[in-house]
Amino acid sequence: MKTLAAIILALAPTFAFAEEARVIRDIEYAKVDEISLSLDLHLPPAEIKAPLIIWIHGGAWRAGSKKSMPLKELVAEGHPVASVDYRLSPVAKFPAQIHDIKAAIRFLRANGAEWKLPTENIVIAGESAGAHLAALTGVTNGNAELEGTLGTHLKASSAIQGIISFYGASDLTTILSQSTPHGLSVRTPALELLLGDLPDAAPDLARLASPVYHIDKSDPPLLLFHGDRDPQMPINQSIQLLGVYELAGCTASFHPIHGAAHGGKLFYDKERLAIVREFLEQFR
Repeated sequence: MKTLAAIILALAPTFAFAEEARVIRDIEYAKVDEISLSLDLHLPPAEIKAPLIIWIHGGAWRAGSKKSMPLKELVAEGHPVASVDYRLSPVAKFPAQIHDIKAAIRFLRANGAEWKLPTENIVIAGESAGAHLAALTGVTNGNAELEGTLGTHLKASSAIQGIISFYGASDLTTILSQSTPHGLSVRTPALELLLGDLPDAAPDLARLASPVYHIDKSDPPLLLFHGDRDPQMPINQSIQLLGVYELAGCTASFHPIHGAAHGGKLFYDKERLAIVREFLEQFR
């Protein structure tokens, strides 16, 4: 009698086994003060589709890692994703985080051909603090103060063509007044680390770090998701960003998730990913 393994081997040629996505880890995109800044590149198993997605992890600006990347289903369908590490707030204060992310984008545009990346159109996405950084990156195309001088590809463009925000901050000057007691326990120390002080004590820096103060009619399309029971990041932060976008005449779509808190599978389920796919189609 044949063993199960022998039967599988005998039948293997008749089956089309799905290829797996390839992950190239720890690609250095810049170096600052002997700190190596790196990204992980998630490459589709077959044909690569535009756009390239830049993923920015959350973690209250002080924690988290590029290893946390929830868009694997989109990678399997053809979209390459670059998950970016950036200097966390215990290491460097704002605007170091934006300087890092823009350097990563320039690096990918300068070197993307090596991995056949579609870098003409880039969509940036993130969750929580990462969504805040993604939105800020996306609405500050060409902003010299936030561009930075990191990396060796300063002539490459860091411009973004689309933004996806999962429960992110948009206005650091209002976030504490909108927060629940639990939210304050998280955001107060996080903002002190990020800005070096509370927003009221550093108003100019807080405004520089707030996407709502940078928006104009040239900004790229925006897709927003936020849970209506989020105890950490006030849903008003997404509503405020939506309102300023609409006043500027920019394209924005807001999808509140009823019953959702701060993160979780609801944000990346079949319904929400269908909305993301539709958003991405405009950049192909």
